[in-house]
Amino acid sequence: MNLNFASDNTGPVAPKIMEAMLAANTGGAMPYGNDPSMDKVTAGIRRAFNMPEATTLLVTVGTAANALALATLVQPYETVFCHRASHIELDECGAPEFYSGGAKLTLVDGADGKICPHNLRAAIDRVGTDLHSIQRGALSLTNLTELGTIYTLDELRTLTKIAREYGLYTHLDGARFANACAALGCTAADMAQGFDIISFGGTKNGCMGVEGIVIRDPAMAQQAQFRRKRAGHLWSKNRFLAAQMQAYLHDDLWLQLAAQANAAGQRLAQGLRKIGARLEADPAGNMIFARLPKQAHDRAFAGGAQYSLSDDNGDRILARFVCDWSKTEDEVDALLALLQGKDAQNAATSAATA
Repeated sequence: MNLNFASDNTGPVAPKIMEAMLAANTGGAMPYGNDPSMDKVTAGIRRAFNMPEATTLLVTVGTAANALALATLVQPYETVFCHRASHIELDECGAPEFYSGGAKLTLVDGADGKICPHNLRAAIDRVGTDLHSIQRGALSLTNLTELGTIYTLDELRTLTKIAREYGLYTHLDGARFANACAALGCTAADMAQGFDIISFGGTKNGCMGVEGIVIRDPAMAQQAQFRRKRAGHLWSKNRFLAAQMQAYLHDDLWLQLAAQANAAGQRLAQGLRKIGARLEADPAGNMIFARLPKQAHDRAFAGGAQYSLSDDNGDRILARFVCDWSKTEDEVDALLALLQGKDAQNAATSAATA
């Protein structure tokens, strides 16, 4: 039984994605994205996102997708406004600054991992426009957020509207774009409205390793292509990235996989509440931050459970749980049983036969 809840990156590749990669592994194909499968990916993204002129560039990791997207949007003397807890601030080792040639990140506060509109206006106003100041560049939002919460469509549009008022470009970090769409019951086009570039994540949601940089304006596409090549992220055998993305888009597999991960996450959140864990925020999808009694945490780890620790000091342990697309109800129930000091295998069997 798989009791690894450390990240959705720990999950397996979805069968349809793997089948598509194996099918691509026959014969020859032109390199660097010049094969027919990339044309199908481009067409699929344009339909799903309702962007008839969009260019999609494929890379293998989310850090590259975010950093290259932001480097396309801002100059080295500009700044990107983002949440204080955003991935580009805390978890990308300075990649956005590196790829952009030194563009600054300006951190904005807001509850539950979401930028507050008032705080965004204040942060933009604090950035001067004279020769001696860093200049206003772009706004980057993340959905699902790094705390597992969600921006509603209205909240996204409020923030992107503010960005437009100040002449900022907009970027959406969509490492869990699919989970956000599944949670809101919206389309990719709904989520993408108001954004110039979207990082469309696949790796956390059943792909082996593919992220799409979706660029709305054709005028930005060539610059982004050059930046991808210069950064060493243009795969020669791009067909294996395209095969993943093509299968991911087909029949909305991306939404199906995300809905499965979200369902497991919501089951886990409900169970954690029942056993007395204190949730840090209301989780919208597949990622949960919860404070556990130390004894419960010790029991779970001793029983083979794996999850991330954000704070392991004191009597309450702050843990992060993430469910990938393959997580079953039995696995969720087994984790909850361990936390309660019950036999995980018997608990999962009982739940399955109930």
